[in-house]
Amino acid sequence: MDITEVIRTTFACREWTEDPVSDETLARILEHARFAPSGGNRQGWRVIVVRDPDTRAAIAQAAERPARRYVAMQMAGEGPWNAAFPSSVTDESAADVRVPRRLVDTYVDAPVLLAICVDLGVVASVDKELDRVGVISGASIYPFVWSVLLMARNEGLGGVLTTIPIANEPELKSLLNLPDHYAVCAFLPLGVPKRQLTRLKRGPVEGFTTIDRFDGESFGG
Repeated sequence: MDITEVIRTTFACREWTEDPVSDETLARILEHARFAPSGGNRQGWRVIVVRDPDTRAAIAQAAERPARRYVAMQMAGEGPWNAAFPSSVTDESAADVRVPRRLVDTYVDAPVLLAICVDLGVVASVDKELDRVGVISGASIYPFVWSVLLMARNEGLGGVLTTIPIANEPELKSLLNLPDHYAVCAFLPLGVPKRQLTRLKRGPVEGFTTIDRFDGESFGG
């Protein structure tokens, strides 16, 4: 498939057919995705193919509390789990919110579930001393995550980058037997999509690109 078509048609897929994904297909996806860039070419990623049903169920359970908070924040008119502004929502105030099953069932239902982790000992987190949440570490892991999703699309599969269970990372690390210096970065459910979107909605280039300054002249269009 042409790379531009892959990029423009890779969507967040949460519904799959019952068709299995072969180990050969998954190995091929990872074989190509491993060429993603990382800081210093240190390739600090670790992929866990989660097959055990009990482990999957535990991951889904770990997603319930943060998913409930996510929905409650939306209902309160907030940007869910944003790091810029304080939230008025607590676990207690969100206790009666119904969790949408689409936010948790994917960890159980998907034909393939990948847990993507990173070795923090090889990641240059140059923003770790700033007075805000760290984001730079992601530069050495999320290109790999996205490459997995692009290659899955190239194989006729669909998936979604999910992070909600990671709000409960301590129990996930115990569940997956991760060393202390590793972090969970994403869960990727993959499979054959029930339907394939081919026209995605995104803002135009001129809507997010400016010249010289944040409030500079718009670029593009």
